[in-house]
Amino acid sequence: MTVSATLVIVMAVLYAAGVYAMLERSLTRVLIGFMLLGNATNLLLLIAMGFPGVSPFHGAEGASDPLPQALMLTAIVITFAVSAFLLALIYRSWQLGEADTVVDDEDDLSLRQRAEETEDALDVEEVDAETEDEETTDFTDGEVSPLTAAFELPRDGEGRS
Repeated sequence: MTVSATLVIVMAVLYAAGVYAMLERSLTRVLIGFMLLGNATNLLLLIAMGFPGVSPFHGAEGASDPLPQALMLTAIVITFAVSAFLLALIYRSWQLGEADTVVDDEDDLSLRQRAEETEDALDVEEVDAETEDEETTDFTDGEVSPLTAAFELPRDGEGRS
């Protein structure tokens, strides 16, 4: 296994672990997941740089491309700033509730209940629409009859109307 393949596998594991950790309700785990994603992004940019002293896209000898290096520095700064913000949120959450977990409040529960009721009503309407008789419409209560003309148009001598 080459160094590049190892870095790709480590990067994939970091991305997977970061996404998994960010899906938790604990703010501390969200912070850890975000930091894992930031490190995985740095590894991605490191892989994109290629070998030192070789241009990553042309493969010719020469100076390496400075763009991935600038992007890596930017990713480090963004990860640091968001981590500091999340730490402030965790600290404030701990001060107010002595817990760092996100719990559902009454509005969340009522919204979830309304969504389930709406989904059930839409399912019932869909079943009713599938079983409805094809000859009836929403505009009439009875069966549909074909339209007939109340009068005939006069025809000229050649048979055209």
